[in-house]
Amino acid sequence: MLIDKYIPSFQFSEQHSLEINAQASDVLHAAINYQPDNDSIIRAAIIIREFPNKLIDRIKGNSLSAQRSFSLRNFTLLDHLENHEVVFGLAGRFWQADYGQVLLQDRKDFVRFNDHGAAKLALNFSVERLGNNRTRLATETRVCCLDVEAKRKFTPYWYLIRPVSGLIRRRMLATIGRMAMVS
Repeated sequence: MLIDKYIPSFQFSEQHSLEINAQASDVLHAAINYQPDNDSIIRAAIIIREFPNKLIDRIKGNSLSAQRSFSLRNFTLLDHLENHEVVFGLAGRFWQADYGQVLLQDRKDFVRFNDHGAAKLALNFSVERLGNNRTRLATETRVCCLDVEAKRKFTPYWYLIRPVSGLIRRRMLATIGRMAMVS
């Protein structure tokens, strides 16, 4: 798996999968092009997650934050194995109100990233041909805290967001499956 190349050891992970009536190549293509912007539940979860930061900005008298809402566009494409797997990465201090995200230009930035008190996250989509035009689409999210401080800060955040994160991943898979079936 390509994800092993980017985060071989990790403290936190979640996995989800779904069987789809579509060709593996169509499923992976849909996963690569997926954007959750039209999913009202995912949008609501992001609005709730971003509320503290917007409230802090308002209390401080800052104008409305120019920061775009969090989405898959925040991730950096790390690797892509044709018709098998795609891996995206993110780095920073995710537990902070503003996500504490570090801008990564490419996979080299992701691999080199080693800031004190931070974490790296890899998200993949992989496909497995099952036969009879059936494909298993799977996603895995791995988080590697780069030191004890990051793990101490990330742990409560993970247990708080984990149920919503799982819901989001399952909704993503379902939408990708629908997209692949109409390809």
